[in-house]
Amino acid sequence: MAKIKVLVGLSGGVDSAVAAYLLKKQGYDVTGCFMRNWDALANNDYLGNPTINNEQCPQEKDWDDACAVAKILQIPILRIDFIKEYWDEVFTYFLNEYQKARTPNPDIFCNKYIKFDAFLKFAKSKGFNLIAMGHYAKRIDKDGVSYLLKSFDKNKDQTYFLSQISQQQLSSCLFPLGDIDKTEVRKIAHLLDLSSVMDKKDSTGVCFIGERNFKQFLQNYIPAQPGNIVDIKTNRVLGRHDGVMYYTIGQRKGLNIGGIHGEDAHGWFVVKKDAKHNILYVASGSENEYLYSDSCLLKTINYITRPFVNDEYLMAKFRYRQKDLPVKIKVVDSDTILVLFDKPYKAITAGQACVFYDKDICLGGGLIEEVYFNGKRIDI
Repeated sequence: MAKIKVLVGLSGGVDSAVAAYLLKKQGYDVTGCFMRNWDALANNDYLGNPTINNEQCPQEKDWDDACAVAKILQIPILRIDFIKEYWDEVFTYFLNEYQKARTPNPDIFCNKYIKFDAFLKFAKSKGFNLIAMGHYAKRIDKDGVSYLLKSFDKNKDQTYFLSQISQQQLSSCLFPLGDIDKTEVRKIAHLLDLSSVMDKKDSTGVCFIGERNFKQFLQNYIPAQPGNIVDIKTNRVLGRHDGVMYYTIGQRKGLNIGGIHGEDAHGWFVVKKDAKHNILYVASGSENEYLYSDSCLLKTINYITRPFVNDEYLMAKFRYRQKDLPVKIKVVDSDTILVLFDKPYKAITAGQACVFYDKDICLGGGLIEEVYFNGKRIDI
């Protein structure tokens, strides 16, 4: 019987390397594929950072590392560019959201449009049956339906970032790391002597773009617009910001607001971003009332296994690695859901994803469009 052919997204990191090994061990016909989705030089990533020009481009280093893994595992490796697809479907969205003073999560759209769409279509065109990634998640099938479940390693679980994929995309993917933790992944890499990746640090920063000086990076695309930092309670001007786009709700560091004479210092936190008037509002204290909301409106609704039911109670995650919180949902229409919180929750942020869970099953979710407290919109 012919083996099932699987195309594994080899990123040049340890997770995808071990995923490829485990699939080969399980008897699949495995091929690796490295995706290049960002042209750092063409997009002027290194302007103002001349030291990087003397080093190997990070993407090319990742390619070399992926090739080294493929050689040790004795699997073929391909290379494909999705630079246009990434720009059109992910990066343009990323910039548009920041221009609206929202806080986007590009990793979610990387999965939706690149890893589970463009990459999947490429794999199918080359005769592969399935694709696989180094995500920490599980897939189980029951009665012809694929379900997305949290991984064994709850600290690394990535179902939050997979909340916008479809049933068809999920049913075409394998998650070899779903039942092991990161420590075991590193251990396997060492046993295999995958020297190029076994101690490589986890990737951070923007999906496929990586770590950057964030303000400098955004300034290549969106001109900085400095403005006032204002105490939302007293309307006092406390300082200046570099551009409201650079800050997120609940942020404390980087505001450069000192203590105020005659007042107890409790720390200042971002509570509102007014893009229209270019004002960054802050409030004092980590538990100040302005950080809390009791409901939010979602758009870009995606369900993975079944439609959401009006008035049902679910658990929701509003940020990656945030604990699940109880909510009640009101289905407004096919692309709009009102989420009612069990009690006021802190730092719910427009542009982020709200992801719903039924125990360990990730049902899907939507993007936070508006945030409310006592019926009043507070995100603008």
